[in-house]
Amino acid sequence: MSTNRRNFLKMSALSLGLSILDSNILAAKLANPTTLKSKGKMKLSFKAYDLILKHVFTVASNSRTTTPVVLTQIEYDGIIGYGEASMPPYLGESHESVLKFLNKIDLSNFNDPFRLDEILAYVDTIDTKNTAAKASIDIALHDLIGKLLKQPMYKIWGLSKENTPNTSFTIGIDTMDVVKEKTREAGNQFKVLKVKLGRDNDKEMIAAIRSVTDTPLCVDVNQGWKDKYMALDMINWLNEQKVLFVEQPMPKENLEDMAWLTQHSPLPTIADEFLQRVPDVKRAYQVYSGINIKLMKCTGMREAHKMIDIARALDMKVMIGCMTETSCAVSAAAQLSPLVDWADLDGNLLIKNDLYDGVKIIDGKVILNNKYGIGIIKNSTKIEN
Repeated sequence: MSTNRRNFLKMSALSLGLSILDSNILAAKLANPTTLKSKGKMKLSFKAYDLILKHVFTVASNSRTTTPVVLTQIEYDGIIGYGEASMPPYLGESHESVLKFLNKIDLSNFNDPFRLDEILAYVDTIDTKNTAAKASIDIALHDLIGKLLKQPMYKIWGLSKENTPNTSFTIGIDTMDVVKEKTREAGNQFKVLKVKLGRDNDKEMIAAIRSVTDTPLCVDVNQGWKDKYMALDMINWLNEQKVLFVEQPMPKENLEDMAWLTQHSPLPTIADEFLQRVPDVKRAYQVYSGINIKLMKCTGMREAHKMIDIARALDMKVMIGCMTETSCAVSAAAQLSPLVDWADLDGNLLIKNDLYDGVKIIDGKVILNNKYGIGIIKNSTKIEN
């Protein structure tokens, strides 16, 4: 079979898959005819909030002890869907920018929350950026739809919760004593640890962890390696240290060197900072072995699902990740986790002040519940502007 024909068949299957996804939502809607009768309006509300981290969080480029988020709600016929925008520094968003964006949104023109394409296309055209703000609307809509249909989103998508992967737990860059302490805290709760690298003590970091545990590792370099030969030497060494894959080893703009590194690497290379939205998946093909999808970068669950399908059509590995987030956004991402190879859904475990209860991690595995929508409960029922 020719390469062109093979690619044509893959993309045809992709298009069919997306239509099946929407057909599942339509079928669930028709099975609950009361959801068709309402003529209600959607009401959006939101507030700023700061997440307090349990430990100082350090990556190759910065350190922080807090993460700003904005919590959203969309109410329709007395049912509330919850969403969240998380803004780590490199996204370029802030409380001010997200609140400004959300204040521009008028959902009163839509009386059917199931018309996701129309609503999210409208939200997307308000500004070219603000992906986390857009994700907060997408997540709240999916939570609302699931509650209206009285089903978890993973079931609406036809997925099985038994197929969820293990999640990694993140060990940030720190002193070796603190690294060992964090590794001990993780203990036997996780089957995979994620290690932040990209400074001048990478081998020391790995050695410190290996002095405590032989748990499989994945590493996230956050663009910290600049020379492809040094990067390959490090990957060859990491391959001997029971490492599963290497995430964003080189600067995102350095496509030629990154493609060379992937070609020669004994470990899969995963695009992170390079990858934002749907068009970037094809750009990552043959440059990286796989992709790490994060709702805050791709505008939410709907686009994330499309990115997974495209990556699968291109025979790429897929990881679902998160920022430092509450259980709201993490549980939303977890609804997609039965579709992926790896998960990094520990953002809610890194904070002290989670407002929600949702997805659980038991013996390292992502455990979905049967709660409607994205699978969360919240102590209070209203968010005031």
